[in-house]
Parts: sequence; C-alpha cells; structure tokens
Amino acid sequence: MVNRLLFALASGLLLALGWPTYGVPLLLFVAFVPLLIAEHQIRQSNVKRKALKVFGLSYLTFVIWNLITTSWLRYADIFGASFAVFVNSALMATLILVYHKYAKRLSLNRSLLFLVTLWISFEKLHLEWEFCWPWLNLGNGFSEQITWIQWYEYTGTFGGTLWILLLNIFVFKGVLKYQDRKSKTLIKSLALRFAAFILIPIGISLIIFNNYNHEGETINAIVLQPNIDPYSDKYNISNLKFSELFFELSNTKITDTTDFVIAPETFFAESARLTEFDNSLLKSRLKRYVYDHPKVNLLTGISFIDWFHDKSKIREETNTYKLRPNTWYDDYNSAILINSSDSVAQYNKSKLVVGVENFPYQSILKPIVGDALIDLGGTVAMKTTQDYRSVFTSSNGKFKAAPIICYESVYGEFVTGYVRNGANFLTIVTNDAWWNETQGHKQHLSYSRLRAIETRREIARSANTGISAFINAKGEIIKSLNYNKKGALAGQITTNEKLTFYVKAGDYIARISVFIMLFVFLIGFFRKKRQT
Repeated sequence: MVNRLLFALASGLLLALGWPTYGVPLLLFVAFVPLLIAEHQIRQSNVKRKALKVFGLSYLTFVIWNLITTSWLRYADIFGASFAVFVNSALMATLILVYHKYAKRLSLNRSLLFLVTLWISFEKLHLEWEFCWPWLNLGNGFSEQITWIQWYEYTGTFGGTLWILLLNIFVFKGVLKYQDRKSKTLIKSLALRFAAFILIPIGISLIIFNNYNHEGETINAIVLQPNIDPYSDKYNISNLKFSELFFELSNTKITDTTDFVIAPETFFAESARLTEFDNSLLKSRLKRYVYDHPKVNLLTGISFIDWFHDKSKIREETNTYKLRPNTWYDDYNSAILINSSDSVAQYNKSKLVVGVENFPYQSILKPIVGDALIDLGGTVAMKTTQDYRSVFTSSNGKFKAAPIICYESVYGEFVTGYVRNGANFLTIVTNDAWWNETQGHKQHLSYSRLRAIETRREIARSANTGISAFINAKGEIIKSLNYNKKGALAGQITTNEKLTFYVKAGDYIARISVFIMLFVFLIGFFRKKRQT
C-alpha cells in the first residue's frame, strides 16, 4: 500500500512540476504512469474495496496537481479556491474510477482507449457545462513551449491532450511489458520509440514555426495598464475620473499613426446606465478625444447596467433588486468601440467565471445556497451575456477586432467564433489583479499564446495590473509591460484574413473522442466481467 501511495504522490507532483509557467512540460508525458501502475496493481490484487482505494489514490494525485497549480485562487476567495481544487480533483478521480471499473470488462488496449477518450470527453465537458473550469486541460500545458505546438493551428489544444495521453499509455504499457520480460533490449527499443514520439511532432512544429509568415495590414496600437487595485480603488472611482487616467496614459504614446487605444476589462467600473450612455458625459469626453485624434479607435472595457420594471424582459441572467419591488436589472461586463462613426459598438462578456459572474444550475442550487456569490471586490451580480461573437470594425473599415474579455481567452473554440465572424486580429482585455503576484496572471497570459497559434491572429492584450503584451501569430510575446506597473505600451500587429483548419473545424478531436468513448462504454456495459 505504501508503494501505491508513493505512486499517487509521484503522479501529482509530475503533473504539477510539468505545468506552465514554471514547469518542465516533458514531465507531462510520464505523469500519469505511476497512477496507472497503482491502479493496475490494485485491479490485479485480491484486496478488498478496490474501487475505494483507486478513487482515494487518484484523488490524492489530482488534489496535489490542482492545489499546486491553481492555489492562487485563494487570493480572491478561499471558499471558491477550495471548491475549485477539491471538486475538480474529485471529478478527475472519478474518471480513473470509471476506467478501473471498465478495465475489468475490456482488454488492455480497449480499456486504455476508453481512458483516453473519456479524459478528452471530460475536458470538452469542462469547456461547455455551467461548472466549466478548463484551466487544467492538458493541452494548455505546452503554452510556454510554442515552438513545440505550431500544429495547434490544425488540432487546437486537444491535439496536445491527445499527445500527452498517448505517450503516458505507451510508457505504461512498456512498464508492463518489462515486468513480464525483464529485457534490456526492450528498454532500449521503448526508449527510442518514446523519443521519436516526442521529437517527430516537435520537428514538424519547428518546420512550421521557421517557415510561417503571413501578409496583412499593419496596426499601430497602444495598450493601457492603469495598475488599479480592484479590492480598494477600482470600484470607488468615478468613470469621469477614469477618463482622465485614460487620456493621461494614452497621451504618453499616441501619435498621428495610432490606430487603436485599448484599455482593460471594466476600465470604466462604475456601472453606466445602458439606456443613457449615448447622452452621457463619459461618451462625450471619449468622442472629443476621437475628434482630436480622428484616426484612432478606442476599445475599452466598461460595466453597464440596465434597470427595468417590465416583468416580460426577465431572463435567467436577470438580477432582482430587493430594495425596490418590481425592479430588475441586467448587469453587463462589456467592451465598447468608439471612433469617428456615429454608433458605439458593444460586446457583452459571454464566458463567465463560475460563482463570480454567473450562478450555475440555479433551479437546483439556489434553494440550497440562496443568492450567495463569490465577492471579487464588488463584482457579485449575475452577468448578462450574448450568443453572438461581435467583431469591432475600425473607422477605416480595414481592421476588425475580436473583443475578447478576460476568462474568454481560455476557450479555444469559443475564440474561433470571433474569427469566423471576420476578426483579423484579437484583443484581450482583462483584469488579473485578483491573484496578486502569483501564477494566476502568468498562466492567463501564457494561455493567450495558444489562441494566437490556433487562429494565426496577432494579439493586443491590455491587463489592468499586467501583464499587458503584444503577441504575434506564432505565439511569441513581442512586447510586454511588467506586472504591477502603471503605463502604456505601443506596438505593431499585422492583420490576417486566412482561416486555419482549427478555426474551420473547431474541437473535432473532442467530438470524435466522445463518439468513440460512448461506443467502447457500450461494449463494456454489455460484456461480462473479465477474469483477473
């Protein structure tokens, strides 16, 4: 039992030590092997309560991984961090338990195929359901090794997940073969094949990396980094005061050639009345700035609120104002574009942070927990979303920006929706100040590089406290402004009109995996238990 406990510990540490931005991703190729060996030993043994032991060891592995890599969530809310770590670990451990149950009914190869497709199906679920938390989807693990994964433009991050799982299974089967044959020749053969399975995809990626280029229009952009503490200052300063800061930072870099000035998520944090914004002093000030710089397009995050008394307008995301009867409101975390055109383009954030901006499965959970939401410095209302991925068009009609807001940048297929709607470059506006100087904001920036490769769209990223950056279509960070530094960063990005295979096909690897997983599941369901 002690050996199996050490195996579980080893898997958890290997997963954690392989994770960006500090880790060595080669460890991910063997991280599951100790846990698989422990499960196999339990399955082949005569011990009692096998399922409980498998779940317990698996849970230990995944708690270690989740805790080390995402413990920075505690800076925002200790309950939310605990929920994310321990519940996500339980879900992952359940996958190993299901695999354990079906491995008794299936051959080794079929059971391992089931495990691969089950894990990929789970990752896809984590991108889609209301408790979505795809932060630890395995394909994200290569976000710092962009020269290894240029083929993500064909596969998305699920290609990386498949790569990791297949290598782990190869090593696991190799260990079983060695235990049976004890051959040094076998070890050499397995080592050579293992190296080939790693080096060939990397070699293909390096060829793509060194030969990739695209032509397009050059955009001169400025990203702002106001460096405002969201816990003490951000929600206590008026929008008009923030407009002064906007102009102050912009004026340090703006020139006659500037095309875009980009400010972070909820830069204007004082909830503006949606129906009154067109006639507001804030809009007037921003339009006056555009009048002084007629070429410029202002893209900024802003909070909107829409009060109403018409009960027919209520939707699932609508909030009730308890201090006044028959009063409701929709709360928006939005991005807007203001330029020389008459209209103001608006996009409402649509991939929301669980428990902070949305209330998952209200009909089930609300009777249990009431209206409780995690408090992130004033952001406690349900946010109202939209189905359509809006694209912001510049005043000259050449530049089409994807207004990606914060957490949305973690979702690969979701981001392709902007590109399919015509975006020829990406903007990411975010507020990563909740987690202080931890891995949280570093990992978030790192994941942005994956979106650049998948879509071959260059990125202008504006973060409240950093790290603001310009990222090219190969995922390279060209310029950046350090965390916790106030300032503005000027840079150039190039548009791209071509669609990658991934943009067209989306998460096809996951969809195929779901089909195979269900097929193998049914085989195991109707087959008698194999004798062990």
